[in-house]
Amino acid sequence: QVQLVESGGGLVQTGGSLRLSCAASRRTFSRYAMGWFRQAPGEEREFVAAILWTLGMTSYADSVKGRFTISRDIAQNTVYLQMNSLKPEDTAVYYCAATKGAGDVRKSGTYDYWGQGTQVTVSV
Repeated sequence: QVQLVESGGGLVQTGGSLRLSCAASRRTFSRYAMGWFRQAPGEEREFVAAILWTLGMTSYADSVKGRFTISRDIAQNTVYLQMNSLKPEDTAVYYCAATKGAGDVRKSGTYDYWGQGTQVTVSV
């Protein structure tokens, strides 16, 4: 079984930055892509960003395009989400996910493994 562990969440003011990290417990598990999703209270979980593990191609939700950057360090077995120009509407629990096979990386149902989530709170 693969465990994904997120870190880097916290409280930040509007306009500030945070970097989330997600480390996989098993280095050699085969994955097609890794992604970040978020869920605000009373809302459904929504796609934020994804990266194809081997090719490095990325995809972003329109709401974060130009502000967030997803990247991966293959040697460190870690995926990152750099979040700049944060807004109060970015407040949510952010989840890291990994999918073993190809699929629509923007859909949560594609993913096989999930982290426990890390809270990001952006104050006005």
